[in-house]
Amino acid sequence: MTSAHLPHALQISSMKDRCSPEEWQARVDLAACYRLVEMYGMADMMANHISSRVPGEDGAFLINAYGMMYEEITASSLIKVDLDGNILAKPDYGPLDYGINKAGYVIHSAVHRARHEVDCVIHTHSWASMAVSSLEEGLLPLTQTAMRFLKIGYHAYQGVVLDTKEQASLLEDLGQGEALILRNHGVMTVGRTVGEAFNWMHRLELACRAQLAAQATQRPLMPVPAAVLEETWNNYQPGTRRPYGVMEWPALLRKLDRIDPSYRD
Repeated sequence: MTSAHLPHALQISSMKDRCSPEEWQARVDLAACYRLVEMYGMADMMANHISSRVPGEDGAFLINAYGMMYEEITASSLIKVDLDGNILAKPDYGPLDYGINKAGYVIHSAVHRARHEVDCVIHTHSWASMAVSSLEEGLLPLTQTAMRFLKIGYHAYQGVVLDTKEQASLLEDLGQGEALILRNHGVMTVGRTVGEAFNWMHRLELACRAQLAAQATQRPLMPVPAAVLEETWNNYQPGTRRPYGVMEWPALLRKLDRIDPSYRD
């Protein structure tokens, strides 16, 4: 039985001819990011959201259709919205007629409006990040990977993010950083490219999992001197090393192409 005859199959027409080559490439990269978040165990079914700024269109960004699983996301399935939440372009989803998640709009529009150098925002509810976000001590610099997040921001839980009034405190807590722990909720990372934002999120997830594994042993944790922590953190900063994702992103796209290239549709 082909997908066309499956009762729940989505038949989405291509958006490639309805956008610029630059937007289409952004769509491909963003769809790849959704697939990778799912592949690396950071998805929460159809919840959460990843967005990417549309090149050459001030105030426009791409985000997922609320109702699609991450492994279903394609370049054409993404919805283009403006900073006020107006839908600028979307494909025909048939009778499902998907829209966007309100919380996704509130979080992502805030960052895209305030941080013009940021092209991609990722928000997840993985089991590891939710657990660490609920710990009073938060993320501890126990591993080299975690030391990259030595100065990570924290945002106090204020309920489901549906009110634009929360945008100001969210931005204040993020500051000029690349990662934010949303207390009792999950995490968020940002990047100048999709590949950079994914790199930050993948490493943050690993740091959270490693901490929980270490704490689960109920054995004493090995501290690292403050001077070493600071030096290690500095070695991970954008001004110290090449941008994240430059090497990794093309390799990750090759990985996806070997497994399932349908994200490019």
